This record gives sequence, structure tokens and C-alpha cells, in this order.
Amino acid sequence: MARRRSRWSLAGQLFALQAAIVVIVLTGVAAATYVQFDETNRDATAEEMLGIAHTLAASPDVRAALAARDPVAVLQPLAERIRIDTATDFVVVMRLDGIRLSHPNPAEIGQVFQGTIEPAKHGDQQFTETYTGTLGPSVRAVVPVLDHGTVVALVSVGRTVAKVSRELQREMPWVLGAAGVALLLAAAGSWLVSRWLRRSTHDLGPAELARMYEYYDAVLHAVREGLLLLDRSGRVQLVNDEAQRLLALPPDAQGPRVDEIGLPTELGAALATGEARDDEIHLTADRIVVVSQGAARWAGRHLGTVVTLRDHTELRALVSELQTIRGFADSLNAQAHEAANQLHTVISLIELGRPDDALEFAASELAVSQQLTDAVLAGIAVPELAALVVGKAAEAGERGVTLQVAEGTRVPAGIADPRDLVTIVGNLLDNAIDAAEDAPAPRWVRIAACVTGDAVELRVADSGPGIAAGDAERAFERGWSTKPHDGLGRGLGLALARQAAQRHGGWVRLRTSDGDDPGRNTPELGSSETDGADVDRSEGDRARGAEFAVHLPLVRA
Repeated sequence: MARRRSRWSLAGQLFALQAAIVVIVLTGVAAATYVQFDETNRDATAEEMLGIAHTLAASPDVRAALAARDPVAVLQPLAERIRIDTATDFVVVMRLDGIRLSHPNPAEIGQVFQGTIEPAKHGDQQFTETYTGTLGPSVRAVVPVLDHGTVVALVSVGRTVAKVSRELQREMPWVLGAAGVALLLAAAGSWLVSRWLRRSTHDLGPAELARMYEYYDAVLHAVREGLLLLDRSGRVQLVNDEAQRLLALPPDAQGPRVDEIGLPTELGAALATGEARDDEIHLTADRIVVVSQGAARWAGRHLGTVVTLRDHTELRALVSELQTIRGFADSLNAQAHEAANQLHTVISLIELGRPDDALEFAASELAVSQQLTDAVLAGIAVPELAALVVGKAAEAGERGVTLQVAEGTRVPAGIADPRDLVTIVGNLLDNAIDAAEDAPAPRWVRIAACVTGDAVELRVADSGPGIAAGDAERAFERGWSTKPHDGLGRGLGLALARQAAQRHGGWVRLRTSDGDDPGRNTPELGSSETDGADVDRSEGDRARGAEFAVHLPLVRA
């Protein structure tokens, strides 16, 4: 379904808004400029009129004409000449009572001057005003004519407002031209901005952008997979809630490079490369995550990378439990076949008339199986762990490996989550059985545990080829294994065992031949209750295989 778009895009609305603002601002500026020019022009005209009036009032010819028998005959030509020379509209000389002695219209001579004359009569030489007289509204100045300090007459010089406005109108094309140029430049700038914004917003409207952001943000934070968005330089641009939970990231994780936000070194380095990844398994402080990474592209442009994270901690635990249960089932199935064989043997011996041999055979088989079971039940108070050891013993027996429990082995209840105990011991036993199976006879795996102070010390050793001292720490890295593998399933057991131990404040280490013995107080592995002539640990045996030590603090109530 095609996306419905609003009638106006954000870019179009912004351009229209900017254009309206520019027009309003420039119109206001032009109007203010006109008003300012008009006031300035009127002030300049008033000053000019004041200067002409002062010049005329100070002229000796005016004072002489006022003393003449016919002042009008002398003042009228003089006033008209000055009016023409100064491009003013009227030059009026009047008596103190306002009777005109000169005027551009001779009919107005002898009439009363229309305007304010009182300030000039009292000697004010700076009075100007805009007044409507016989020639219409005009800007005028009225100054006194002094004779030895006495006001003897008045002079008024003026220019009509219409003429003043015509002078202003000659300046307006420049003002309007400048406003037009400013309008064009502002329109061009707004068009460029709107064009850039149109490309950036993909021609979407504000409502569409807001709705898209709300939905996309809600979806990104609601998905069950963790999501990281990285730009081309590897900086984190988005972290959804699930990714923040899986990776234990701080709220301010956005912005820094992905290898600088506190991720495990291996995971941070892998994501920082930006290379494509498909379902890689990585370990964090307390979780197992499956990581996929791919390029993010838009219209052929490379924007960065998208990292998806899936939590496999619970799944891995369930798979481990399923494998344990399956091992139990296989063991029970094998034991059922073995019991059937033993029962047929006993019945056949009885039928052959040899009941004493039948009784001896049944008792010996029962003693062998019961011995291991008794040792496990007596020393291991965690039912899940006890069942695991019994099941692993049966599995090891099917593979030609003897699983032994050292004498004095003790694992109290409540030291840790049973699932974590199964993870730790199960993975160590699996690795030990695998290693012993590939080694020459005798093939054995031994487990020992005891309580020392405020912790439980546990050891698992085998008769396999062993691990080089230089690989003591690498053995606990994700993906490390002594057997060929594709990196998807193997190489996790020891890493998971160490992670489970660290969750309870403990550790798992590989004992090396340089004297490192973190579990030195644990019972000797060579003194098992099940030791016989075929499982005695000789000096040659002691030099073979690998031995792992586990330290788990006791939980105090």
C-alpha cells in the first residue's frame, strides 16, 4: 500500500513560512525606512527653512524696508527673489500682529498669517512647525526680526508637504530596490535550505516524521532482540533496551566507539571492524549472546553497521540440562541392557547347576556398581550434581573410561545454584572424558572435592594428552579447543564453567607443571575408594593428562 503523504512536506512548509517571514520583515523594514526618511526629510527641511528665515530676518534690507513708507513695495520683490532662489514655496514678512507684508499670492498680502507666531513674537528664534495654510500643509519656520534687540517684525519661510514628499519619493526607488534585492537573496537562501531539508527528510511532512519516529522508536525498544546501530566510524548511534540489558551497558553508551563502552575485549574488537558476522557466539560477564552484524545501506550509500544480539544463556542452560538428561537416559538404557545380560548370566548359571557361581557373580557386579553410587551419595549432598556424576560415570564406562570419585570427597548442599554446579562439573567432566578417550590405556577421569575454610575446593583430572602450560589461560577463551571444530558449538565448555564460577565469586583454573596448585588442600586424586590394580595412579600417570581446580566460596546464612 502506498504511503499517504501530507499535502505539504516539512520542506515546503518551512519554505512558505520563511518566505512569509521574509516578506513581513522586509515590508516592515521598508515601511520603517520610509517613515524614518520622511521624518528625517522633514527635519532637514525644517532646518533649511529655519536657516533661510534667519538669513532674511538678519538682512539690513528687511529692516530698511520695514522703516520705508511702503514696506510692501520693497519686501515683496525681495521675498519673491529669495523664494525662487531657495526653491521654497513661500517667504512671508509680517508685522507683529500677523498682517502679511509679502506673499507668493499678492492677494494674500494684507491678510492675517495662518500659523503660530506667538513664540517668535517673544523672541524664540528656533520655532518650526507643520501647519496647513493657504497653500496647504507646509513645513515652516517663524523667526523674529530684531532691531537693537527689539522684535519689530516676523519672517516665515516654508515648503509644502507635497513638495517635501516628492523629494522623498525620488529616494524611494533606491529603498525599494534594496528591499527587492534582500527579498531575492532571502528567497534564494530559503529555497536552498528547503531543498536540503527536502532531501534530508525524504519529502515527508511533520506529522509523518513524528509518527515515523514514534513508531520506529517504539518498535526498536520493544523487539526481543538486542540492537546496536553503528556509524561508519564504529560509533554507537542507537542502543535498544534489550541490547542494553544483554551487554550491561550504561545509559550514556551512545556516542563513543563500540570498543570503548565496556564490552568484553574480544566482542568490542569484533564489532569495531564492521565486518559481516553470522551467529557468532560471544560471552559477556554473565551471559551467552549470539551476535550477527551486517552493513546498513540506504539508496546505495553505506551508513554503518547493524548488530543484532540474541540471548542464548537460558537456551544453553536448557541444552546442557537436556544433554545431561539424555545422558542419564542413555546410561539407564545401557544399564538396563547390562542388567539384562547379567540376569541372563545368573539364570544360566543356576540352570547349569552352579548356584554358588551365580551368587558370586551377582554379588561382585553389585559391589562394583554400588561402590561408586555409595561414594557419590555419601560425599555429594547436591542431588543434581550427584545424579550428574553417576550418569557421567555410566557414559564414561561405555566409552572405555573409568570415572573415579576420590575418597573423602565432600560437596555440601547450598554452595551454589545447582544449575551452575552442573554447568561447571558437567563441562569439566565432558572435557576430561573426551581427553581420556583419545589417550592410551589406562583411561581414567578422577574427581575430588572437600571443604577448606569458607570454600569448596574441587578437582577434575584425566589421563588424556594434557594441555600445554602456555595454553593454560587460552583454554578458557571462547572457541578454543584441542579438537577440530567449526566454531559454532565447541570451545565453550571451559568458558561457561569459568563464567558460572565467577557468578558465585569463585574461579576455575588449570593446574600446570610449574607448581601452581590452587587446590592443594583437595583430597589426593590417586586415593579413590574405587581404586584397584587397574586404576592406581603411578608416577607415569601423574605426568599425564590435565587437572582443573575449582574454588567456590561457601554461602553463609
